[in-house]
Amino acid sequence: MKEILEAVALIPWWAYFILFLGFVAVRDIFFNRRHTIKHNFPIVGHFRYLLEKIGPELRQYIVANNREELPFNRRQRSWIYASSKQQNNYQGFGTDQDQNSPGFVFIKPSMFSYAVKEGHPNKAKPDFVPCAKIMGEYNKRRKPYRPYSIVNISGMSYGSLSARAVESLNKGALKAGCYQNTGEGSLAPHHKHGADIMFHFGTGYFGVRDEHGNFSMSKLKELVEANPCIRAIDLKLSQGAKPGKGGVLPASKITQEIADIRGLPMGKDVISPAYHSAFSNVPEMMDFIESIAQETGLPVGFKSAVGKMEMWVELADLMVKKGYGPDFITIDGGEGGTGAAPPAFADHVSLPFVYAFSNVYKIFAERGLTDRIVFAASGKLGFPESTLMAFAMGADVIHVAREAMMSIGCIQAQVCHNNTCPSGVATQNKWLQSGIDVPLKADRLYNYIKNLRKEVLEITHACGYEHPAQMTMTDIDISMGDNNLTMPLVDAYKYNKVPVRFESMHKLAACQYLGKSDPTIKYN
Repeated sequence: MKEILEAVALIPWWAYFILFLGFVAVRDIFFNRRHTIKHNFPIVGHFRYLLEKIGPELRQYIVANNREELPFNRRQRSWIYASSKQQNNYQGFGTDQDQNSPGFVFIKPSMFSYAVKEGHPNKAKPDFVPCAKIMGEYNKRRKPYRPYSIVNISGMSYGSLSARAVESLNKGALKAGCYQNTGEGSLAPHHKHGADIMFHFGTGYFGVRDEHGNFSMSKLKELVEANPCIRAIDLKLSQGAKPGKGGVLPASKITQEIADIRGLPMGKDVISPAYHSAFSNVPEMMDFIESIAQETGLPVGFKSAVGKMEMWVELADLMVKKGYGPDFITIDGGEGGTGAAPPAFADHVSLPFVYAFSNVYKIFAERGLTDRIVFAASGKLGFPESTLMAFAMGADVIHVAREAMMSIGCIQAQVCHNNTCPSGVATQNKWLQSGIDVPLKADRLYNYIKNLRKEVLEITHACGYEHPAQMTMTDIDISMGDNNLTMPLVDAYKYNKVPVRFESMHKLAACQYLGKSDPTIKYN
């Protein structure tokens, strides 16, 4: 045996390498029938598949320029990363954007900025900016709610995201004073670290379903009574990632805990229906929303992508006729989000945010309904200029999903649906998510929200206003990319925003319905 080991030790390393290549070549030629390239070009063919596999990473870090990559380019990601880490998020030597490109946003500053004087809430906290409206005020809900933050976390389920990611978002949300939408995967223990919660459910009724998978009012009431952190209830009709198609949670991402929370069996892909069983038309939906609000006392609204407008018109007309309706409406742009979807759905089904929101808002504005509703806006809006454009169009709060994920470590690997997320954010793999340091990531989410709100307020003040809700459709121009040069939003989208009732930041700070806030802040 000793002689054999000594003889083996004398064989050079390259001989083993050649032997290995020979084995690969024989396997490719004689046993591979699934991959033609590998069969016809043994050994070399493997490099083709390797390059294909790492192609997105090569383009992301080497090939694509700062403004080229989608869905979020390098400049956008760098701003989020720097903001979340409290690093320098400025840029020098002027803009590198093509300001003549179609859709480019121009915000018009005032000759004289709004002056933040001593005793103003923004002197103590430069990012303090609550919602100007109160959810449930018009409909006289028993537990109305004014969001402490105009920037909040969009619906992302535990199951789609990892436990550590959800916990990081919740603890960061508590510190930032924003609410966290649970996503349709129900309320998990990881959502319950102190932040305000918007409970969200869809066609699967996870967490509030009976043994047959139908909606259970009694379970919803029990959930709300047991969890005072729930401040509003959000009904999902559809989402921008895949309108008209139910959610999908692969069996590989279902743990026993997730199965217990959702009321699901183990070992099977979970495909939510594309439609609700609790209602099937607009009048039934309105009555369903009203019954939930009556039973729970909470503000109730819904989230939807936008396509055909007939049912939106029907909803608005019924609200005028009946005198009640949803307390808030979330308009989700067709830009997509964290939910995985077939490419045709993600690319072509439903309108992008600007067209979706303008079409819907116009309908409610024409009928004098905008003061009844808090409009939440969603669809790549987690940047100061995008947030302000949404507010100028009529939004009252914005929801951020992918931007929030990036603040806690997401690198836009685009494998959310494969359970292989390398940053541990969108996976149930124990090893991958073990890399998430919850206190650190919670602080980074807080920093991102704080810096976004602060910059939004700074631009708002530059425009001469105290609150973003005061922005108008004439305060922002967009580039038309042709001889029209630029055009105000009011001319581009053919409607005017209805002025929002706003007195002062002092008034908002003193509101009894204000959501979670920082107890260390003192207002004069």
